[in-house]
Amino acid sequence: MGKKLSSRPNQRLPAQRGESTGAQVPGVDYGVLDELVGYALRRAQIRIYQDFLDALSVWSITPPRFSAMTIIHNNSGMKLTELAQAMGIARSGAVEVVNSLEKLGFVARTDSTVDKRAHALTLTGPGRQALNTITQAIQAHDARISARLSAVEQTELRRLLDLLG
Repeated sequence: MGKKLSSRPNQRLPAQRGESTGAQVPGVDYGVLDELVGYALRRAQIRIYQDFLDALSVWSITPPRFSAMTIIHNNSGMKLTELAQAMGIARSGAVEVVNSLEKLGFVARTDSTVDKRAHALTLTGPGRQALNTITQAIQAHDARISARLSAVEQTELRRLLDLLG
């Protein structure tokens, strides 16, 4: 099992904060909201995010942390700026993600062999081991949240979502 560490030890999950679970309340008229693609996506995202957090809380892994670990693993030695670009986030957001992964012992900054002013990012040994286990948990999470869709529907959903991005 992974470590139960958090950069924010008092951090509560959305459901614990009294936030919506994403499910619509029976008997409530949602009006135009039921016709909006963005609204439907957001409701689904809330349900998926909660399931993700429930499945991965033992490792203190969030979607951005998992994304960063995966990208760093597949592109060892990349700079922080490159990670931010790959993740589609601001450099300051990437700094926060990498700092949290360093505190967990999953990522290390090393001297860059290409740019002496920059650091290269790499997964540590424990980070590589955790990523393997975390990836299995995420694949189980993904199978769980998409179980009501056929393989063809899952492929089509990913294709359609790519059109929106």
